[in-house]
Amino acid sequence: MQLTPEEDFLAKDRERAKNNKRKNVPIVVITYLMTAVFMAMIGYVIYFMQFEAERTIANSRNVRQDSFADKVERGDIITSDGEVIATSTTDENGVTKRSYPHGNMFAHVTGYDAHGKAGLELSGNFYMLRTHIQVFERVMKELADEKNRGDNIVTTVRYDLQARAYNALGDARGAVIAIEPSTGKILCMVSKPDFDPNEIDAVWDYMQTEEGAESSILLNRATQGYYAPGSTFKVVTLLEYMREHPNDYENYNYYCESDGTFNDVYIHCYGDTAHGEESLKDSLAYSCNASFANIGVGLNKSSYRKTAEELLFNKELPFDGTYVKSSFTIDENSADYEIPQTAIGQGDTKMTPLHGAMITSAIANGGVLMKPYMIERVENDDGAKIKEFKPKTYGALMESNEAKVLTEYMKSVADYGTAAWYFSDASYDVAAKTGTAEYDDEGHSNSWFIGFSNPDHPDLVVCVLTEDVERTGLTSSSVARQLFDAYYGY
Repeated sequence: MQLTPEEDFLAKDRERAKNNKRKNVPIVVITYLMTAVFMAMIGYVIYFMQFEAERTIANSRNVRQDSFADKVERGDIITSDGEVIATSTTDENGVTKRSYPHGNMFAHVTGYDAHGKAGLELSGNFYMLRTHIQVFERVMKELADEKNRGDNIVTTVRYDLQARAYNALGDARGAVIAIEPSTGKILCMVSKPDFDPNEIDAVWDYMQTEEGAESSILLNRATQGYYAPGSTFKVVTLLEYMREHPNDYENYNYYCESDGTFNDVYIHCYGDTAHGEESLKDSLAYSCNASFANIGVGLNKSSYRKTAEELLFNKELPFDGTYVKSSFTIDENSADYEIPQTAIGQGDTKMTPLHGAMITSAIANGGVLMKPYMIERVENDDGAKIKEFKPKTYGALMESNEAKVLTEYMKSVADYGTAAWYFSDASYDVAAKTGTAEYDDEGHSNSWFIGFSNPDHPDLVVCVLTEDVERTGLTSSSVARQLFDAYYGY
């Protein structure tokens, strides 16, 4: 049927409209997509300004923070019991000088604020370069072209515990860290050798010399010291044995003749002591190398690694400061001869004192690790609270029943085992594990202690590492005893 001219025109017009509509679909889609992207960007900007801006600016890696120092005099760092351990003064020319009233004692806690930053000077940088003084005072200072006083950070560190730990270490190389297990508050942190942050320019010049390049005075051994854990690692081996023998681990027994060969590796007990007939608890109490090598050769390598990694070996630690990851190298492909040394904390296993304190804190806290932290709150110059940092749970490193058994076994170490000589007359109870870790073929070793006081309701976790114990004669257990005594007022 032939269309009239009018009908033909209308048909063609409808076809053109249909084609145009088809051609416009991509344009419409792109328009809607760009509108959605734009709205999302606006939404993110609003979200960022409301929830993320301060955290981003506060990131210790954000170098733009230092521009705040043009108008703000850096705030103080204060211990939880009120001692100022870092402060600032500004002269008439607007030059601000940082000083550290207690010198070396808090060197690795405060760090330094020149030639880069370290310690709390780094992690608390943002807060100390902000000011929340009264508006009127702030305006008057700005009109007078004077710097406003920055906010102060109040740390979790206790002066009395820091002083006792610092003095207890004496001239020995090593580290001490104490944590409140129920909160994660770090109550003291000492590393030696140390430096005077008041003399950081001279220290930095020394570090550029040939002699200084070999120095480790700026190294915080508490968080960056990388050591074989020695017999403190037997707690990990014990936990793995319990997991592989959940119904009969209490029936374990071993007759120690002071030494033995395990997977073709010769192992001897410290001091060549023959411990005789031992239960599993006795093996830990007396830190019997032969017994734990015997335990080690029967463990499943893959499961052993899984347990170690659940205890944060080979993992990032939940700590905001600078630290070194601990290392556990055994896996299903490891040679059998690697196991005996690993089981007693030698071999290629390495751990920091911070990590040792974290594992111990989890045991003390029923298996749950609280994230260690050092800044308790931020105050303005008048003492008004600006920001408070609450305890945060990292998560469970072990089951509560496992932590309970480990606690009971560790109590035997202080009751009648290797730490009994140091704690038998104490007015408080302690759950502990000592360790001696050889670091060369000449018999030189480091001394370890991990433990906590008042095991039924734990108060304080202490981890101590003293280097070259044969030369210094300073055992980690003796340092730990002084720290526990200070905590309880002795």
